Amino acid sequence: MPILLLGTIAVVVVVIDQWAKQVVQTHMLPGMSLPVLDNIFHITYVLNPGAAFGILENQRIFFIVIAFLMLALTVYFFKHIPENFRLMRLGLSLLVGGAIGNVIDRVQTGYVVDFFDFRIWPVFNVADVAIVTGVGCVIYTLVFMSFPNENQENTR
Repeated sequence: MPILLLGTIAVVVVVIDQWAKQVVQTHMLPGMSLPVLDNIFHITYVLNPGAAFGILENQRIFFIVIAFLMLALTVYFFKHIPENFRLMRLGLSLLVGGAIGNVIDRVQTGYVVDFFDFRIWPVFNVADVAIVTGVGCVIYTLVFMSFPNENQENTR
């Protein structure tokens, strides 16, 4: 999977995330909730000053620095990921897109706009979905794919 395609995937995640957040912010007020499936799924406008489950509230600079470090490390190490590890490359592009989507919010307002509300889980957004899916892809690759052994490569 070429890096251009992966960059495109990250950009698509950012565009969809920012568009969805803009729609929510344009048509709703913070705290407002619209039932899609009553008591199952709502669109609820939440301004989240923290991370998942509201942890580390108001640590804006910390989250921005961590996101930029993650982005820099991903770009730096991307070339070392074997070409056939497509799922890991996809996962990293989803992670990058999600991180950028949430960093844009943090830089602009200090908050992340969340709106998917399944009533049994904290409210989340498109970027969060991309991040969780990306982490799942990376973990799956690390657990179930075999990496080339350096000694095997040197003996060929």
